[in-house]
Amino acid sequence: MSSLISENDLKHESELVWLEDITRLDYVRQSLDRLPTRTGKPAYHRDGRMVGYATLATDAKASRASGTFRRRVFWLLPHDRDTEPDGLYASSAPAEAIDPATLQPRTKGRKTERSEGGPPSSAMQALGITLPL
Repeated sequence: MSSLISENDLKHESELVWLEDITRLDYVRQSLDRLPTRTGKPAYHRDGRMVGYATLATDAKASRASGTFRRRVFWLLPHDRDTEPDGLYASSAPAEAIDPATLQPRTKGRKTERSEGGPPSSAMQALGITLPL
């Protein structure tokens, strides 16, 4: 969950890889997963779909106990706003959701008015992006 991710957890991130156009997403869910490699697309074992992931620099060390690396994965569930605009998250967002526009390597990201389902900003309006109100 995003609230449990610390800046220390992200210090070895080198890149965020997006599998979809994030400018069309109001929010993405983020989690810190234990993965067998520093780079490459991880296997995905949740409902919904993976929309992105972080890669780690070569100085990232594997856990001594498990041999895995802690990497962020970004994902959406079938009932999220992008597929059900009038559904459960029409005017709110899940706890682990953050605005993908606020994400960078080594940065946690944050919730915004857009990610919470508020009115679109002037920048969003200029791009023709609309939210369910």
